[in-house]
Amino acid sequence: MKIVISIDSLKGSLTSIEAANAIKEGILNVDNRAEIIVMPLADGGEGTVEALVEGMNGEEQIISVTGPIIKKVNATYGILKDTNTAIIEMAQASGLPLVPKELRNPLNTTTYGVGEIIKEAINKGCRNFIVGIGGSATNDCGIGMLQALGYEFYDKDNNLVGLGGKVLNEIEKINTENRLKELDECNFKIACDVNNPLYGKNGAAHIYGPQKGATDEIIEELDRGLIKFSEVVKRELGKDIANVEGAGAAGGLGFGFLGFLNSKLESGIKIILDEIKLEDVVKDADFVITGEGRLDNQTAMGKAPIGVAKLAKKHGAKVIAIAGCTTDDAVKCNEEGIDAYFSIVNSSMTIEEAMNKETATKNMMSTTTQIFNLIKVLQ
Repeated sequence: MKIVISIDSLKGSLTSIEAANAIKEGILNVDNRAEIIVMPLADGGEGTVEALVEGMNGEEQIISVTGPIIKKVNATYGILKDTNTAIIEMAQASGLPLVPKELRNPLNTTTYGVGEIIKEAINKGCRNFIVGIGGSATNDCGIGMLQALGYEFYDKDNNLVGLGGKVLNEIEKINTENRLKELDECNFKIACDVNNPLYGKNGAAHIYGPQKGATDEIIEELDRGLIKFSEVVKRELGKDIANVEGAGAAGGLGFGFLGFLNSKLESGIKIILDEIKLEDVVKDADFVITGEGRLDNQTAMGKAPIGVAKLAKKHGAKVIAIAGCTTDDAVKCNEEGIDAYFSIVNSSMTIEEAMNKETATKNMMSTTTQIFNLIKVLQ
């Protein structure tokens, strides 16, 4: 019997690989001859670096970069040596949690630190990049990132502009001559699961500005800046991409990648499944085990476990999901390829107790053992 385990992290409790290894132990309690393959899983958001580094023999790197409010922060990214691939979560350098609530204002925040991570990864030999762009504190259209990579933006008086969303209205000219030449050799896969255009009522400022501290007045100023910058990009670079789906992601960072770097915006889970080559592994699997911390109707709308399930069903495998908890509306997951799902909480306990690493590991293992006891009986 061949079993593939690819489960997302139980955030605050178990990593993807820790959860998978607990499931593996549970299976071996029943069948110690089973062929079991553990694969990392993430969706491009928080935990992606950790999952891929741990699951694909990568290396974590820690770098001091310019944070969203200019102060230095330590950011972690990963390098997969076999493919010269850097795994980056933009929130490590420019995420909302890095900004105290009283200082949140996307007129002032910058993506400069994201560019610094990319630059260091290039210096370490990386030419392929996977970048998750969720959780940003910024609305600068990625110009901070681009400034760190050598792009220059000038105002009407031919002065270099500063940092933050506030300078978008000032930009009149773009100089690309001093950018890192190695960027021509680089490819960027951007994990983007929103389809917002750059500006307008469904754009970056109006939809995501409020959660980043923007008032109505700030939102209007930011939106004018996004419009202005997109017009400059169209005039200077010949790229009319403001209405491309995802251009408004992460305060316009999606636009910055598309306009200036060799980039493609894709579903986060698609990128990860392609990267770990899960389809090759599940082709002849009997069972595929997936899951996450909380299985609900949001899971059914395309989160990581559903990506795994659809790939598994394509090749005829049976799919079981195991989660920290499940909700009544998780039944929707059955319609999306998960044959059966189970919660690992098997007695009354507090959330804190359930999320304790030792408890969660034990519960994951024992739940899996009982599932495969049943499978053994039925075979």
